[in-house]
Amino acid sequence: MGTVTRTIDLPIAADAACALARKPELFAFVVGPILAVRSLRLPDLVAPGARISGRLWWFGVLPAWTHHITLLELSDTEIRTREQGGLVRTWNHHLTFVPTGERSCRYTDEIEIDDGWRGVLVRPVAHLLFRHRHRRWRTLAGLLA
Repeated sequence: MGTVTRTIDLPIAADAACALARKPELFAFVVGPILAVRSLRLPDLVAPGARISGRLWWFGVLPAWTHHITLLELSDTEIRTREQGGLVRTWNHHLTFVPTGERSCRYTDEIEIDDGWRGVLVRPVAHLLFRHRHRRWRTLAGLLA
């Protein structure tokens, strides 16, 4: 497995940031406009073991794949998922929000991606998406602070 990790500091409390990360609207904001999610299917109860699926579109117009997420762990400052879809056979995602102050945190995205030919294709896209995601997170957290 290959790993991609990106960390930034946010001017928002860790538990508040993690609560935001659980919202589908936040996901749509941080990946947009590069990716858009359509027909998101959420279970009645979002808890460990829950499965979430949604159709992804590049730039809102080019159909990509249906992405599947299984929620493995959920706490006040941590989210862990197992994801797959399209070329993405393995995307084990770990989001952590570590308090650095009363109203600030260190946010880390870490994913494990398949090695092999799929990982070679997915890893550079993951780096670009994480840079974009973290820029969008910083913008949103700045507005909320």
